[in-house]
Amino acid sequence: MEPDVSIETLSIIRIAVLPIGTIPPPLLRDYHSMLLRHHTIALSAISSFYTEHQKSPFTNQPWESGSLRFKFVLGGSPPSPWEDFQSNRKILAVIGLCHCPSSPDLVSVTESFNVACRSYSSALVRRCFAFCPGDSQLEDGDKKGENLILFPPSDKQTQEFHLQTMMQDIAASLLMEFEKWVLKAESAGTILKTPLDSQASLNSEEVIKAKKRRLGRAQKTIGDYSLLAGSPVDANAHYSTALELARLTGDYFWYAGALEGSVCALLVDRMGQRDVALEDEVRYRYTNVILHYRKSFIQEIAQRVSPLSFELEATLKLARFLCRRELAKEVVELLTNAADGAKSLIDASDRLIVYVEVARLFGELGYQRKAAFFCRQVAQLYLQQDNRLAAISAMQVLSMTTDAYRIQSRASVSKVSVNNETGSRQPDTGKMHHHSIVSLFESQWSSLQMVVLREILLSAVRAGDPLAAWSAAARLLRWHYPLITPSGQNGLANSLANSADRLPSGTRCADPALPFVRLFSFPLHSSQVDIVKRNPAREDWWTGSAPSGPFIYTPFSKGDANDSSKQELIWVVGEPVQVLVELANPCCFDLRVDSIYLSAHSKNFDAFPVSVDIPPNSAKVITLSGIPTAVGPVTIPGCTVHSFGVITEHVFRDVDNLLLGAAQGLVFSDPFRSCGSAKLRHVFVPNISVVPPLPLLVANVVGGDGAIILYEGEIREVCINFANAGTVPIEQAHVSLSGKNQDAVISIADEALQSALPLKPGAQVTLPVTLKAWHVGPVDSDNAVGGGRNAAGSTGRPKDGTSPSLLIHYAGPVSSNGDSQEKESVVPPGRRLVVPLQICVLQGLSFVKARLLSMEIPAHVGDNLRDEDTETESNTDRLVKINPFRGSWGLRFLELELSNPTDVVFEISVFVQLENTAKEDDFSPVQNSPEYEYPKTRIDRDYSARVLIPLEHFKLPVLDGSFFTKDPPPGTPSSSRYPSFSEKNTKAEINGLIKNLISKIKVRWQSGRNSSGELDIKDAIQTALQTTVMDVLLPDPLTFGFRLVRNGAETKAQSPLSKGSVLSHEVTPMEVLVRNNTSEAIKLNLSVTCRDVAGQNCAEGADATVLWAGALSGISMEVAPLQETRHCFSLYFLVPGEYTMVAAAVIEDANNVLRARARTASPNEPIFCRGPPFHVRVTGGEM
Repeated sequence: MEPDVSIETLSIIRIAVLPIGTIPPPLLRDYHSMLLRHHTIALSAISSFYTEHQKSPFTNQPWESGSLRFKFVLGGSPPSPWEDFQSNRKILAVIGLCHCPSSPDLVSVTESFNVACRSYSSALVRRCFAFCPGDSQLEDGDKKGENLILFPPSDKQTQEFHLQTMMQDIAASLLMEFEKWVLKAESAGTILKTPLDSQASLNSEEVIKAKKRRLGRAQKTIGDYSLLAGSPVDANAHYSTALELARLTGDYFWYAGALEGSVCALLVDRMGQRDVALEDEVRYRYTNVILHYRKSFIQEIAQRVSPLSFELEATLKLARFLCRRELAKEVVELLTNAADGAKSLIDASDRLIVYVEVARLFGELGYQRKAAFFCRQVAQLYLQQDNRLAAISAMQVLSMTTDAYRIQSRASVSKVSVNNETGSRQPDTGKMHHHSIVSLFESQWSSLQMVVLREILLSAVRAGDPLAAWSAAARLLRWHYPLITPSGQNGLANSLANSADRLPSGTRCADPALPFVRLFSFPLHSSQVDIVKRNPAREDWWTGSAPSGPFIYTPFSKGDANDSSKQELIWVVGEPVQVLVELANPCCFDLRVDSIYLSAHSKNFDAFPVSVDIPPNSAKVITLSGIPTAVGPVTIPGCTVHSFGVITEHVFRDVDNLLLGAAQGLVFSDPFRSCGSAKLRHVFVPNISVVPPLPLLVANVVGGDGAIILYEGEIREVCINFANAGTVPIEQAHVSLSGKNQDAVISIADEALQSALPLKPGAQVTLPVTLKAWHVGPVDSDNAVGGGRNAAGSTGRPKDGTSPSLLIHYAGPVSSNGDSQEKESVVPPGRRLVVPLQICVLQGLSFVKARLLSMEIPAHVGDNLRDEDTETESNTDRLVKINPFRGSWGLRFLELELSNPTDVVFEISVFVQLENTAKEDDFSPVQNSPEYEYPKTRIDRDYSARVLIPLEHFKLPVLDGSFFTKDPPPGTPSSSRYPSFSEKNTKAEINGLIKNLISKIKVRWQSGRNSSGELDIKDAIQTALQTTVMDVLLPDPLTFGFRLVRNGAETKAQSPLSKGSVLSHEVTPMEVLVRNNTSEAIKLNLSVTCRDVAGQNCAEGADATVLWAGALSGISMEVAPLQETRHCFSLYFLVPGEYTMVAAAVIEDANNVLRARARTASPNEPIFCRGPPFHVRVTGGEM
């Protein structure tokens, strides 16, 4: 049998192409390819070479439309025993190919060609083509034989034209030889035999039968030559005669051959015309051909020779003719019969050819699995031969089945598909197509896939192809490890190692083995390398551009997260980048990865290899790094891995398909889940682009990058050192704040940074920042206290999100290195540096409570003027000390109770700022407002302390209506009490007074040498004063005082300690002073009361101990605004002791201001004013 046969094969002339002498293989392929272009020669093109010596037997020769068809057999072929039966099997011409520079001796070339032609006795035409002869070879024309054709050196087009001419000559020569053979056969006849006729001896009956069949066989052979000569009409006439004669003589074998030839003549005659009628005719005739081949079966010689091969060949020819999807059922039946019949073939080569043709036709029908099955049958026949060439053939045949069994090598995938799959710059959107997964993994085929891969591995080992063996073992281990026993896994690992030992170092294979590699994540860059798009048209070029982080798109932005067009990753030339990948080893042996690095299809990325050891059944996440080297896009489809002695590329998408297939049940196991890794997670692969070098600002806090530990209210200056670690100078920089507690940053010395610009590479600048610790809220108080003790001994960490951050937006030059104008439109981006200040605020001094205290200190009635030392008393002493002889009634103190829960000691200082200071008899304000400090208070750790702040000095000097009065609505009587001056309408004024008071009081602390701060007391004081602010700040309408009058010298009752004393049994002149603190005159009714130590009125009643002269009650007077009025009287004390003088008055016709101050509930309610008590010490006198 012969491979690749069809019905038209009977009309093709076979020409042996033989290399003569030494020819380099590339030149031999070129010469052979030049010949293949002339496989068909039109009859009209050979008329100039054709000479009709006598009348041609081909009377119906189609000179205008006919052609001669050639099949060039490189290297020739051995003669076939069936050449008489089918003339197309003969080698009818021999063409020798010679390369003159390699074979300079033309005589030797001619002799070698003649010797080679002796093996082809059936050849009718012989030519030797000698290419590229030298000058001497061209001149030596006598030495060349008649069949030696020289092709002078020339261009390829000229050589092809010359070769075409020579092929036309050969075609004409063959045609004339066919005519000679046919004329000879018709006149003299010829003896034609086949292996079916060859006997050791012929009896007389068989000889007579052979003579009767000779004529029919001759007609069939003449028909064959007519068909080869391109005359199908003449061939059909001879075939018809041969059919009649063969039918009469019972020569079924030759009958079938003639019938086959008639079908071929029919197709050649109607070349290009195909319809249903023609198909039916061919189907009918070939059915008879197969039937008659079956009839010619001779049982006696079946063990030696059989026509079964021709029957199967005819079946395959019919199947090839009908091979299309519409007739698939019929074709499959024919192919199935051929495959069943091949089992009875004697020659294994014939059986091999049948399986090859069956597989090929199943493939043309699209039945890939059936084709793969018969390819495996072919491989099995090859593997039965114990030689290397057969093993190579088996390996090649099995490799054709890998597509059908979904175990194909990645090397078999076309370059275009590889580029589309792994080289695309479009980001992976994570949408996996079902058919793409099925095309790679089908769990129900796993056992069959393993068998095929084992066969490929066995054939590769026999063929001595270590790379193919390594590839097969890698695919078998990678895709089918769950079905392989531990010993089998170790065996495959040894096969990989043995194959790698036979390969040169650095060999690459398209099929990866272990480990499984998947993309884990693109780590976010630190906040020091955020990239911000730059708008050169604006001074604040960073406005409106979010930091890259390093992604232009972030999952926190609005929009669809699956929109891949938003994902863009920016890398900078010269700055290292990192990518996290996860490796999995699901097998039972230790896996050593000699090197693994990122695989970049672009040429602008240098990857850094790392080595890793992976224990059995385990997974490991590693960091792979590299440096972008040039501007442009970067594509990273996977990793390059050097393991088991071979370098392979692992594509991330392949593993993603595998994991998705495992999730859908299409593959047996997920290698990462089996190694204890997390469940399937898909990582979006962004578009990666590389930008030119950018400046890189690095910041560190002077003194350490740990937390800045501050107590509440502490103020500290922190220095931050900035350095340009990039290769580009910083020309623009802007400092701003972000985050919570931005008020904690009091000041930033931005001018230090601006003065250092441009900041060259390697340069540094220090930026002072003044911080003030904020107040720790009640939620964080426990944490702050606990953290304080930690922080005191070690390094505390601030609570996340509570500290402010410095934002430095900086950028380099607008154009880089003098680029051309075309590139100046592309402005390099800027960067954003985020410097978290890492402030850890610890609870320092804490307020326990703040309250308002009231104190009464009685005044003493003196008998002389104030002392010298009192006049020179400092303002600070006056603020702190209370003179008991001056006294005070209803004195207000603000008490602040502070607690120290820390491990350090605090010193508390209270500072007050007085806007107005007044002497006893002078209310003129002081122009400056000095700040006075109270004595310091020490608070040890875990102790509390109280601080008292006198509030008397903050009273207003005048009580007027500006604090209360509002414009009453129209129609309201002025005399009526209207709530326009009520507390409800004065809330804003009250809050303003409270804020003014608070602003004058500062509570500061110090701990150690460098730690100091200020307590926030606003809330505490405001809460304490909210309800009593009127009493604290507003003076009384009337104030009262007593003084002694002796010898015409007046001594104010408010004076300090008297040097004299009041004697009993003496008349003591006194006077009471009434002062009006309002801006309007006040009419009042004054009364004076003297009480003893028991609190009884001792100036009235039968038991009175004090006599008096003058009026003590019912005293009517009018006091001018801001003036004093005196009333004189005398007392006579009968009994020594302690007495108390009290003055009181009832205000007549009070106005709205006085009623508002007194908080009267009714406009008719009297307003009563009472002065503080004054003590009088009476000593015994002379009777």
